[in-house]
Amino acid sequence: MHVNTNPFEWLGQAFGTLVRLIVDGLAWVFDMLSGASTAFVNGFSRALGVDSSILSIAFVVLGLFLIYLGVSAFIRKRFIGGIIWLLLGLWLLSTLIR
Repeated sequence: MHVNTNPFEWLGQAFGTLVRLIVDGLAWVFDMLSGASTAFVNGFSRALGVDSSILSIAFVVLGLFLIYLGVSAFIRKRFIGGIIWLLLGLWLLSTLIR
């Protein structure tokens, strides 16, 4: 039977246990966030009928941003720019969505 007489060994074990608890907790949180984001992207892409690749989702976001630029141009009474931005956004989204 081994008797622990060194207090620094106990302190090292306590500190190691604390670090292990923090790392396991953070791993659990990031695993839950990863699962949630994966489920969101899969549901989003399935609803739109696009692939669930990061490039497809980036192009959907870009298309929505172009539509936003078109609407904001219409609000500022810049009709030619608004038509161009809206057509670009709608064209991009129409090529992606099946």
